[in-house]
Amino acid sequence: MQTAKTLEQSLIYSRKASTKRVTAGKVIIYIFLIGLAILCIIPFYLMIIYATHNNATIASTFTFLPGQFLIENYANMASKINIWRGFANSLFIAGASTVLSLYIGALTAYGFAKYRFKGRNWLFLFLLATMMVPGQLALIGMYRLFSTLGLLDSYAALILPAAAHAFNVFFIKQFIDSSVPDEIIESARVDSAGEFRTFNYIVLPILGPAIAALGIFTFIGSWNNFLTPLVLFFSLEKYPLPVLVALVQGYYGMDYGLLYLGVAISIVPIIIVFAVFSRQIIGSVALGAVKG
Repeated sequence: MQTAKTLEQSLIYSRKASTKRVTAGKVIIYIFLIGLAILCIIPFYLMIIYATHNNATIASTFTFLPGQFLIENYANMASKINIWRGFANSLFIAGASTVLSLYIGALTAYGFAKYRFKGRNWLFLFLLATMMVPGQLALIGMYRLFSTLGLLDSYAALILPAAAHAFNVFFIKQFIDSSVPDEIIESARVDSAGEFRTFNYIVLPILGPAIAALGIFTFIGSWNNFLTPLVLFFSLEKYPLPVLVALVQGYYGMDYGLLYLGVAISIVPIIIVFAVFSRQIIGSVALGAVKG
């Protein structure tokens, strides 16, 4: 009995010691993660703080406290550029590009995943190879093409190329391979459903997590696009927000207060979109891990 009691006490002691070690480890991990979160937040905080200071204060001092020049900076910006027109342009271009890119990408991925045709594998490999080519190399060809079609200085010049997004096709195809069984598609065909009806009403809802995750990255990439609209657009009223913010820095001299305010306004939709759909990203990654 004494031996059993001693053994039980030693087990309790080892469990307590193990609990203390785990707790200490968790504390260290939490401290490390909190430190990383602070490091990530500081640049955004400083950007918002500097948007409330004038150019002289920003250039001469380093501060964590808000200033009193927010309204003055905004009035100065409004007198030079139409920031909200650029905001609306970016929202329209990014939204239309995202919808077109996701639908065409999902439709193409569905074709690669569920249809058997000659040369399918070689065509898919060629599609993947295009991901290795920097997009800047295609600017000259895009300029000549849209110039021939008469689409320069139009929103279509930025929205239509979004349909050819190789990474979206690759990502969604892997999701279809692991999450969309052939039996569902065959059942729809037996019930006399057409191919587009099968895709729109059966396959597309299943792809919700993957499309939600891709939609965030596609929207952010289109929202932050700077070089392409700078090359293909000529009218000031059609410029998206990143180009207009650059104009504040380039055409009107270096005014740091205006620059920080413009950048702060430009990242608000990105933060909102990511905050709303962040659960879909995590759910998509977790589902892919379970299926894999």
